[in-house]
Amino acid sequence: MTSSTLPHELHGECARVFAVHGRLADRSAYSGVLPDLDRAEFTYALVDLRGYGDAKSAVGGYTTAEAALDLVELAGRLGWERFSVVGHSMGGAVGQRLLAVAPHRMRRLVEVSPAPASGLDLPPEQGEMFADAAHKPENRRVIIDITTGGHRPAARLDRMVTRSPAVSGQKAVRAWLDSWAREDFHTQVEGSPVPAFAVTGALDPALSADLLRRTWMTWYPRAELYELTAAGLRHSRLRSSGGTPIPMEETPLELIRVAEDFLRADGPHEGEQA
Repeated sequence: MTSSTLPHELHGECARVFAVHGRLADRSAYSGVLPDLDRAEFTYALVDLRGYGDAKSAVGGYTTAEAALDLVELAGRLGWERFSVVGHSMGGAVGQRLLAVAPHRMRRLVEVSPAPASGLDLPPEQGEMFADAAHKPENRRVIIDITTGGHRPAARLDRMVTRSPAVSGQKAVRAWLDSWAREDFHTQVEGSPVPAFAVTGALDPALSADLLRRTWMTWYPRAELYELTAAGLRHSRLRSSGGTPIPMEETPLELIRVAEDFLRADGPHEGEQA
């Protein structure tokens, strides 16, 4: 397995933070929160994982372990000795892989509706729907509708569905599913002393606070959990589709506040200043 330099963009001038996107988007998933990030205190590196965005044509195994190595390689190129990670959904699994790959480089971990390190037990119907989303726009539309709370205008959903295949390769989307949803590596990260903060939608039954209490909160001694009361389920379809909320879309300001409060909790560390 070889590392690859991930396409990225930098915002800010201080403590270093990688922002890792989810399965059906690229780094533009964070565009909605960019204007309100604290760029005086943090430097955010928004990345495209292999198979997505400017790395859409990049070949690879499309696994969380491979992505973790890619982030370590990028940290080296950027001169980042230590860094924090913000990861959404599939990107949350990537962030947890870094706890196994480079625990000494990790400062803090913030996960937004994270896929657990134990994988996600999708019922057959849900697994088929997620797998077929790689080549079926109609499946992506259902998933995106669900993950944005079921209350976005149809025209916006249409734009998002049009953009999703443009920024994600079919092969990559399908292969990534086998990694973030079906690989169990929690024994490799269990007991990690890295401060770990999970954010979930209070109304999300797929990656619920209850699931994170049974996984996240038991694995990480310095774990915290926060529920966004306005994010998650808006209709019953989520219960049959295994979707997750997108707080960057639904509750961006609350997400920024709790995430940055956690990231700055103990101040910048040596090697993190620009």
